[in-house]
Amino acid sequence: MKLSYQKKLLEAGLDEVGRGCLAGPVYAAAVILPWDYHSSILNDSKKLSKKNREKLAIEIKKEALSFGIGFCSAQEIDEINILNASFLAMHKALKKLKQQPGFLAVDGNRFKVYEEVPFQCCVKGDAHYLNIAAASVLAKTERDSFMEELHAEYPQYDWVNNKGYPTKKHREGILKAGISPYHRRSFQLILPQLKLNI
Repeated sequence: MKLSYQKKLLEAGLDEVGRGCLAGPVYAAAVILPWDYHSSILNDSKKLSKKNREKLAIEIKKEALSFGIGFCSAQEIDEINILNASFLAMHKALKKLKQQPGFLAVDGNRFKVYEEVPFQCCVKGDAHYLNIAAASVLAKTERDSFMEELHAEYPQYDWVNNKGYPTKKHREGILKAGISPYHRRSFQLILPQLKLNI
């Protein structure tokens, strides 16, 4: 895996987590790694065990030149749609950086310009560039922790296991208990066939 997309300018890697969820915020992280950073286990956060993600999150926060984490709530997602909320969460993360990057490497195929900083969208960038992978780890560990905390208040949705993603148990919980303040009302929360089968 390469450290970054380019090496001429100070670069921040960007990634988001939670776009496909039915509940909870969408989180994003921006990470600027030092040029000599290396890791034998850092990868796309979805390919890592929870233990390794949490271990890496501590390491990344310690080793990074700068990092920022941002999120948009379910209400913001409903107001501006999930794509724009993902961009806004990334912009919030960038605003928290202590150093202004000269270039952005963004996971995915779309992005909204941030303060005229040049950028490159990278499909599956979290599997190719360490700075994007680092951002994916921070975004996922922060979001997972938040959803696990919410589970204590809303155990009927099984968020401790599904983190808000559309599992059968999550949808059945919605059907039986109704929606919570953290559900995205603009999403299809209940599938028609599930209504018939329960």
